[in-house]
Amino acid sequence: MSASRTALLIMDFQAAIVERIGSEDVVAAAGRAVEAARAAGIPVIFVRVAFRPGYPEIAATNRSFSALGQAGDSFTADHPSTQVIEALAPRADEAVTVKRRVSAFTGSDLEVLLRAAGAETLVLAGLSTSGVVLSTVRQAADLDYRLTVLSDACADNDPEVHRILTEKVFLNQAEVTTVDAWAKSL
Repeated sequence: MSASRTALLIMDFQAAIVERIGSEDVVAAAGRAVEAARAAGIPVIFVRVAFRPGYPEIAATNRSFSALGQAGDSFTADHPSTQVIEALAPRADEAVTVKRRVSAFTGSDLEVLLRAAGAETLVLAGLSTSGVVLSTVRQAADLDYRLTVLSDACADNDPEVHRILTEKVFLNQAEVTTVDAWAKSL
């Protein structure tokens, strides 16, 4: 895998989501992926979900996000709950992009960042497997990226859904491997 043509996406590892879905093992795996990418000269791009105050981006018909209006400002862009967790803190030279929907591409400048990096292959880690990872795999495949999903750096509220996605569904569009196996391949 060419490091110059690869980017690692660390998706939705932010306080509010890690508290709900993440585990120490998944965060540690994502941390190992970040370390391996940095050591190999692979760009790391952090993706987080957040909104403007008052949530003007969220339609009442959006089942995924419409309840956030009741959450006060906890999912606004500057709120601590939407920041990348300290254990995976981005370096000053690493991009952090904010998305407005489930996919890492929707409502963000991710495509611009990937073009600037010359990325052809995306390596994905994220919370949740059935949310940001699934949506990003589907959209990235449609955009003709080569894809790798780091199964142990992803998690879902439902372990069976995670298993089905990583062992069956993603295989149609992505290589699925572990962080340690990926790191060894660099």
